[in-house]
Amino acid sequence: MLFLTRLQENCRTYADKIAIEYLLPGHTEALTYGHLETAVHQTMAYLQALGVGPGDRVALQLPKCTPFIFLHLAIMRLGAITLPLNPGYPPAELVYFLTNSGASLFFADAASREQLEGALAEIPSLERVIFLQTGTSDTFLALIAEAPDADLPEPPADPEQTALMIYTSGTTGRPKGAQITHGNLTANLNSLHEAWGWQEEDVLLHVLPIFHVHGLVVALHGALNAGATAVLLPKFAPQQALQTMVNKPCTLFMAVPTIHKRLVDFPDAGDYDLSHMRLLTSGSDRLPDDVFVKFQETFGHTLLERYGMTETGMNLSNPLHGERRVGSVGLPLPDVEARVVDPITEEPLPDDEVGEVQIRGPHVFKGYWQMPGKTADAFAEDGWLRTGDMGLREANGYYTLKGRSKDLIITGGLNVYPPEVELVLVEHPAVAECAVIGCLDEEWGERVTAVIKPRQGVEITAEEIINHCREHLVNYKAPRRVVFVEELPSNALGKVQKARLRAALCKE
Repeated sequence: MLFLTRLQENCRTYADKIAIEYLLPGHTEALTYGHLETAVHQTMAYLQALGVGPGDRVALQLPKCTPFIFLHLAIMRLGAITLPLNPGYPPAELVYFLTNSGASLFFADAASREQLEGALAEIPSLERVIFLQTGTSDTFLALIAEAPDADLPEPPADPEQTALMIYTSGTTGRPKGAQITHGNLTANLNSLHEAWGWQEEDVLLHVLPIFHVHGLVVALHGALNAGATAVLLPKFAPQQALQTMVNKPCTLFMAVPTIHKRLVDFPDAGDYDLSHMRLLTSGSDRLPDDVFVKFQETFGHTLLERYGMTETGMNLSNPLHGERRVGSVGLPLPDVEARVVDPITEEPLPDDEVGEVQIRGPHVFKGYWQMPGKTADAFAEDGWLRTGDMGLREANGYYTLKGRSKDLIITGGLNVYPPEVELVLVEHPAVAECAVIGCLDEEWGERVTAVIKPRQGVEITAEEIINHCREHLVNYKAPRRVVFVEELPSNALGKVQKARLRAALCKE
């Protein structure tokens, strides 16, 4: 049963149950499954009146809000394609996404009208732009209530039909629109439902953005697919998140390493009793070992680290029941196949040898929008997806990632995997955050470069950093250059954008 059909059934079965509870400053929006279905139906009629039909791309650049959810679900129900966009994109980037996708309809926050109107006039495919008041759902519900009655279609039944298009981060060039089908969404949700034991009684605390796979598909879709309740916060704040986990009380929490670090660093973190929670996960970037350990010590919970990507959703996960290994992304999810291959020959490698991780399964996307060459490059000849991530498989089946293949540094003919150096760097008491990149070097091929954000009020020299690394690593892995910065560039999920660092610090 495809996700949208299951959601339709959940709306009937759990009509009086809270599906979404959105905690706004001074106001809470509580939507039952019955209310959600009514709002989605009204939104479908509204979109139909605007001419939206199967295959149309509808772009949403909205903050986290209930109108986003109504629009997203209604778009997919009509057989059209949702294009979620980061509200932080400046006009120049926005023009690229809208032009490349051929979106005909664009919803944006009314607060951005003045900034965007001039740029949007340059996009020939864009037929209509609608600016919404997004503080609460009242204004939007009044808008869609004016839509004429219409015969609304049943949820799409073709698993190969594209439901969602999410653009990659662009760390390997211009962003590419990953086409995610209804079948892809369903396969991934079914895998996670089984692996993580989703239950209708679950209450998820949702603090992530919803323009990304992690927040939209894994978290929000996951809750709705299970008939569970999603408690949404507009933005993450440590104290509010902890208090909400206790007050609701929540059973599930999904976040990225930067959020988990802020939780354990919160001065009164240990005062919050989270013993009622059953699962807390981490993803979108590598979870530092010290955060893993400190989280256990502070809250009595072992974080479950997993691995996914835009093109697939989730691939690997530490087990719900069983050993959750620090530094590991766990085992293949149900119906997911994984292997490690030589990045040149693509021959499978034996256990404990580092190579490229490749993935196969019904959750893997169907290709990049209007980029057949990039799509072909993404897949090996035998159909496995080339993730671009380096890692190894242990004899017990657990996988450990060693960094992106594009981030691999080759210095003096020897391979250096940045995460290995970064783990040593963060052990230094003066290092708050760090990133390791390779810069071209005439003598060595590439020079290991450490970019350091020092802890506030602490003085440290490049020589001290280099000596620290040489104490823990073979010399060729130690940085030859250290750059101190006030902040590391990161995306909305807290992942360091190494391409920006290379562009700024490496002279090609």
